[in-house]
Amino acid sequence: MKSKPHTVYHKDGSVWAVGHLRDGATNGYWEWFRKDGTKSRSGHFENGHQVGEWITYDKAGKPYKVTQIKPKDTSERIPFTRCSE
Repeated sequence: MKSKPHTVYHKDGSVWAVGHLRDGATNGYWEWFRKDGTKSRSGHFENGHQVGEWITYDKAGKPYKVTQIKPKDTSERIPFTRCSE
């Protein structure tokens, strides 16, 4: 199945997260935003699993922490569920 764009919103209607879903699981590059619109986190998913480099941003939207996710078996699909803000 092809990846489809997906957007999740804060309760106030501002964008909370944007990325793609494939077969109901997060896939590819995703970004999360604070209510003021600044980016808070970004990274990649494969079949619902975090993979590769993940960046956390400060309140000004500038990178301040980079985390490398250790490789693991991503063959099992983890369905997307909206997490709490």
